[in-house]
Amino acid sequence: MPSRVGNRQSRPLFSRGDGRQTGLVPELPEVQSLVGDLRRRLDGRAIARVEVVAFSALKTFDPTVTALSGLFVDGVARHGKFLDISADGLHVVLHLARAGWVRWRESIPPKPLRPGKGPLAARVVLDDDSGFDVTEAGTQKSLALYVVRDPAEVPGIARLGPDPLAEGFTREVLAEILRKAGRAQVKGTLRDQSIVAGIGNAYSDEVLHAAKLSPYKPSSGLTDVEVTVLHAAIHDVLADAITRSEGLAASELKAEKKTGLRVHGRTGEECPVCGDTIREVSFADRSMQYCPTCQTGGKPLADRRLSRLLK
Repeated sequence: MPSRVGNRQSRPLFSRGDGRQTGLVPELPEVQSLVGDLRRRLDGRAIARVEVVAFSALKTFDPTVTALSGLFVDGVARHGKFLDISADGLHVVLHLARAGWVRWRESIPPKPLRPGKGPLAARVVLDDDSGFDVTEAGTQKSLALYVVRDPAEVPGIARLGPDPLAEGFTREVLAEILRKAGRAQVKGTLRDQSIVAGIGNAYSDEVLHAAKLSPYKPSSGLTDVEVTVLHAAIHDVLADAITRSEGLAASELKAEKKTGLRVHGRTGEECPVCGDTIREVSFADRSMQYCPTCQTGGKPLADRRLSRLLK
């Protein structure tokens, strides 16, 4: 079957740097952009084989990966941060976690892969020997690959909350979500995938900055006006990030996300709205950024980890 892919060099579709600092972990906008890129590359193509190198990444055993051989790709979709490639009734579902990425290869070497300690987790080979590698950097391996008959069989997808860009995600839906979250901090509510699907550490910072809300504010404590502003900010920030990536080569997603972020990953820089210095609160494996003037009435938030170090 003739390829529908142009003459593209091997390149990363997206990647991350220091996930705690740069916010380059793939979230809803990046996964949505990846869906568009892979849809153009894979639509109507046949899968020759799927090779799994990091067996810890494979979370299912029935159907087996060998069942994908010879099937034609008929769709690429997103569920929250999950990537879903459908082929003749089966689904290859990927969760790239914090350090995963995908690298397109115009030509796959014929030599079979062997398990090792490198970043390569799996390889999908198409009918013309092109395909893509799924890799995961670092030592904390949390990338996940599923082969299922229905995406809802993936536990993480089954638990997902509503998609914030779906038509049904109304202001009233958000208000009820916040009410049920009670005293939980609004930052944590937005990041919880079982409450709202697709928003992670970076875009929750961006949304709260746009809405001029403290990340520590109790979810149920938002006024009616604040709920309305937050709902608009969620839609606008995510939709704008997706729009900025339209027409870009997928390999440019990493740089685009970094330049598009206004507060996350920009500790010590000037707030683009008011000029105040962007501050940071650090945790064990991540950090969040905010503007005191825009979000907390000029008061810096307590950095508990730093406080413990100074004791």
